[in-house]
Amino acid sequence: MTAPMPSAPSRVHLPCLALALMIMVGGTVYPPLMADAAGRADHALATSLFWAMSAGFVRGVGFVPRAGGWRWLFSAWSCAAALSLALVLKLQH
Repeated sequence: MTAPMPSAPSRVHLPCLALALMIMVGGTVYPPLMADAAGRADHALATSLFWAMSAGFVRGVGFVPRAGGWRWLFSAWSCAAALSLALVLKLQH
């Protein structure tokens, strides 16, 4: 039998939370942000933005998953990586 992991107090991570809120508001107010030059939905761009937004919200409110894979997927670093990918995809159009 293993002892439960002691949990550190959760802290709000304001940069991630702010980024997630900006992506949410930006995508709501200006949907063409996630479109290609022809006006069609750019699914790769939208997926990377939604990943950055999801990771930003999860990490931003202070939740840190215990499982390693989920912890990496919703970390501040993956939020930055997904946002960088979205920027690269947007600049290609």
